[in-house]
Amino acid sequence: MREASLNFLKTLVNTPSPTGHETRGQRVWLDYAKQFSDETFSDAYGNCVAVLNKGGGPRIMLAAHADEIAMAVNYIDDNGFIYVQKMGGIDAAITKAQRIFIHTRGGAVKGVVGNVAPHLTSKDGDAKPPKIHDLFIDIGVSNRKEAEKIVRIGDPITLADEFDILRGDLAVARAFDNRIGTFAVAETLRLLKESKIKINAEVYAVSNVQEEVGLLGARQIAYSLKPDIALVVDVTHATDYPTVSKTQHGDTRIGSGPTITHGGCNHLEVVKRLEEVAAKKKIPLQHEAMSNTSGTDTDVIFWTRGGIASALISLPNRYMHSPVEVVSLKDLELIPQLLAAFVQSLKKGEEFKVKI
Repeated sequence: MREASLNFLKTLVNTPSPTGHETRGQRVWLDYAKQFSDETFSDAYGNCVAVLNKGGGPRIMLAAHADEIAMAVNYIDDNGFIYVQKMGGIDAAITKAQRIFIHTRGGAVKGVVGNVAPHLTSKDGDAKPPKIHDLFIDIGVSNRKEAEKIVRIGDPITLADEFDILRGDLAVARAFDNRIGTFAVAETLRLLKESKIKINAEVYAVSNVQEEVGLLGARQIAYSLKPDIALVVDVTHATDYPTVSKTQHGDTRIGSGPTITHGGCNHLEVVKRLEEVAAKKKIPLQHEAMSNTSGTDTDVIFWTRGGIASALISLPNRYMHSPVEVVSLKDLELIPQLLAAFVQSLKKGEEFKVKI
């Protein structure tokens, strides 16, 4: 991966972007994307947009969500210990004994999620996994009054883990879900801007908010932009490690390329075009079947304003919603190449409709 792109990815991943509090990460994204766009802007809730070839057609939206799962300060007891509320799909069992940051008005406050030593726990019966309300945070204060001088109810909390290279092209971080997506759509703008191939489409790269708590930002920005086509980038579950059932969850492997999803919100003709441009560019693809929903922003974008022709492109990700998500940077680099090739394939005024 080119050095400037890798540095952007690291900064994007390491910048806290808890759901509902994405401002810092969105600033990083806009500063990078504006180099390769004609115009950038944000809306009332912080969805961010970079536009290329304004006035072209058809209008395509390349979208990914900026927010990461997090916690929030919910209660402070008399001894200054902090109890939390979920913000998205936090797993309480793996959050114990982690280092965290509480993001306050005065800056980041360090803390740890407490964990009772095994010597002090009962050995009777099987241990039950903790609930989110069982977790408590120690910020090193002696009482509630002291804690309240530093933090307040509602302050968001993220884990302290950051980007690192595990081995070769495999990288590990706490928030690849879904900084890889916002990275990919920004990189697509770069590839299009630097290419000598003239494009017909009007391209809207979008870094949208609050996916982890209900696909909310995508609803807002899709309604506002009125795209003709939408390509959504997110992570998907890699199943190439022990204990995961392939018969239940499919066979998706790190290092074998991004996935495209079939069925439901994924428009037949858009998916077909993605397969065609991938074959032409020799980009390997993996395939996923969809049940009722995809669990991504695609689910709400495709039915906006009577229907937007949409498709989902995903990056295989091991250990999703954990502080040790693992992805392949080579797989990741293929996604902006695929998106750029799709945009370059669009004819002026082209529409995607299923053939009846």
